[in-house]
Amino acid sequence: MQLQARQEKMLLAGQWIAANRTFDVINPQDNQLLAKVPKASENDMLFAIEKAQEAYLSNRSWPTHERMAVLNKAASYMEKNKQKFAETIATEGSKTINEARKEVKRAIQTIRISAEEARRINGQTINFDQNEGSENRVGYSYRFPIGVIGAITPFNDPLNLVAHKVGPAIAAGNAIVVKPASVTPLSALLLAEAFTRAGLPAGLLSVITGSGREIGETMVTHPAIKMISFTGGTNAGETIAHQAGVKKINMELGSNSPVIVLNDADIQDAVASCVSGAFSAVGQNCIGVQRIYVEKDVYSSFLESMRERTSELQVGDKMNELTDVGPMINEREAKRVESWVNEALVDGARIQVGGNRDGAFYYPTILTDVPQTAKIAQEEIFGPVVLVFQVEDVYQAIEQSNAVDYGLQAGIFTADIEKSFLAIQQLDVGGVMVNDSSDYRIDAMPFGGVKNSGLGREGVRSTIEAMTEQKVVCFRLRQHSL
Repeated sequence: MQLQARQEKMLLAGQWIAANRTFDVINPQDNQLLAKVPKASENDMLFAIEKAQEAYLSNRSWPTHERMAVLNKAASYMEKNKQKFAETIATEGSKTINEARKEVKRAIQTIRISAEEARRINGQTINFDQNEGSENRVGYSYRFPIGVIGAITPFNDPLNLVAHKVGPAIAAGNAIVVKPASVTPLSALLLAEAFTRAGLPAGLLSVITGSGREIGETMVTHPAIKMISFTGGTNAGETIAHQAGVKKINMELGSNSPVIVLNDADIQDAVASCVSGAFSAVGQNCIGVQRIYVEKDVYSSFLESMRERTSELQVGDKMNELTDVGPMINEREAKRVESWVNEALVDGARIQVGGNRDGAFYYPTILTDVPQTAKIAQEEIFGPVVLVFQVEDVYQAIEQSNAVDYGLQAGIFTADIEKSFLAIQQLDVGGVMVNDSSDYRIDAMPFGGVKNSGLGREGVRSTIEAMTEQKVVCFRLRQHSL
């Protein structure tokens, strides 16, 4: 099913606004024009931030139960319109219709979890009398919203990654201004529609579409923006960190996720998980499997099974229920992946499966014999390519897994509990999945990495904590004798 090209509006401080300037949103599969979307100006961004600040100040006493009600109503609207949301994700981005449906389901859950976590924004009592001379003092701490959040989101999960910023911001009582990826803004606009239909007070949410180069720095540097929540590439993250100044920054950046497969693993289970982890969403996934380290005794059998399963994947029309892998986000990205693979081949790598491109489609590819120093082994490929290495033992696997500048998540397949804990302790990552690939996540868990993979943690509760501050209250009581 194709969506008819239309003129879109952006949500600017509670109002749906058109613009004189627009840009095109294109289906990467066939270059069909889906929509013309407002190209916001710097003045639009300034207005959105100003109105967000006003809305935050006027809703500082917004009760928890009302925040919860808005979040649950928004989730219910998404549930009633889930097919529309799924078709939007699939047509503007890279996901197949089945992958898009899964993202909608997760996004609904993210918003509902946000509603539940709103009731659990608690403080704690403080024993002031632990300090000599403070026996007549009692008190506590509580969390309060920080104000206006600036959010910048990527194309690969155009709905759920927006939900991961908007849901916690509203749950905590903040205002939020979102700048979605320009190639996939339609899903974010649909989420904004869900919140307006749910009765969100005007101004607490704006979704500003346009060029990051034109309006991004305005958001990042504005003094009224108290926190930047960014998901995207490492280079862009470094630029934002330099621009932001003294304000909170939460960043989920790049990765190059490893998976370790030991001799005692269930090989077929590991293969199935790694194929899914490497090639779902066309490999455009921050926790997707990029490097697999297999102990030598099972290397050949693992590789053979990996080749067979990968060759069975159906590449083609995103809207076909039988399709496993669709196109990349655009042909330029597919050409980049192609060039990285070709560069590795020159360095001695071998193609086991795939290695061919057709427009924006890059076919699922397995490489072996890749030098550890190759770009494709060191950087985030963000495409449907996985590297398989033979290792002597778990120690070599851990050492090579850590030999990159990223550390988001990792996986290990083994029946040995001691080797599991060895990997848990020694892998330099933010999450270790045992008997799962790196590509496992639930939306309630803390999510983030170390090294160049980011700052802070997402996941609904973790994000709410980042979007609030603690205030300490202390009472000095008069001494009374009985």
